[in-house]
Amino acid sequence: MRLLKTLLILTLSLTSLMTSAKTYHVYFLGGQSNMEGYGYNAELSDDQKALSSAVPIFHGRSVFDNQADGGVGLWSLLKPGHGTGFHSDGVTNNYSDRFGPELTFAQSMAKSSEQNIAIIKYATGGTGLSTGVGYGNWDPEFTEGDGQNQYDYALTAIKTALTATDIDGDGVPDTLIPAGIVWMQGEADAHHSVAAADAYGEKLTTLMKLIRQALGDETIPVVLGKINRRPDQGAEPEMPYMQTVIKAQKLFAMNDVCARYVTETENYTLTDDRWHYDSAAYIQMGQAFAKAMLNLKAC
Repeated sequence: MRLLKTLLILTLSLTSLMTSAKTYHVYFLGGQSNMEGYGYNAELSDDQKALSSAVPIFHGRSVFDNQADGGVGLWSLLKPGHGTGFHSDGVTNNYSDRFGPELTFAQSMAKSSEQNIAIIKYATGGTGLSTGVGYGNWDPEFTEGDGQNQYDYALTAIKTALTATDIDGDGVPDTLIPAGIVWMQGEADAHHSVAAADAYGEKLTTLMKLIRQALGDETIPVVLGKINRRPDQGAEPEMPYMQTVIKAQKLFAMNDVCARYVTETENYTLTDDRWHYDSAAYIQMGQAFAKAMLNLKAC
């Protein structure tokens, strides 16, 4: 009887371990400051603060080019605080008082797809696609200094995140399936020079190809967010090449059957700095990104 009881306990324990193993569909969120997020946690309702708490996120440390520890991080459960000011040392996450589109993107994806969702996030404000643009760049051919830039740090985040075996901390190895890219970036290129804006389309195509390869699937869906400058919100800041970048983003989505262009961002409210969105806009943005991604799942 004691032997049977022991065998029963072992069987139940093994069954519990087997049923705890999960498969996660992983989405990479990247770009510059409007992907980082400038929404205020204090302006979220209690329900909004908790809406994505079951979603694991790996948020790589944002640094400028040729600085140390870019992309390091660790898996944790998603909560407000992954906006601008967040940083990680790979051991501990230090949360900010801001959030970005990751909150409602995760909630919308998890709810509508009925799949386990996980996020890898790496974004740094003021960064462009060409060398010499903004506070840092994503150019894969960058060679200045130590030759380390935003592209390298994003790869660090992706590779570190995807080699983890237990992202939800339940003691059971998880299966990670890269499932999509969400990209919100372009203001720095539209601000810098006509040469940077003219090169944007080619640079974007190359970068998305390489990130797809890093995720292990060259047909992985890509969702782009349209950069925004609403004339009804005051004089335009210095972004004279915005239409050139917008045209390049649009052409990328038109020429890639596995890409979508989210234009709803042009209707979102900007803060007084006229560069970043308000809290309500980041909630809308995440939902819009998820809607576009769900329409691409059959790609």
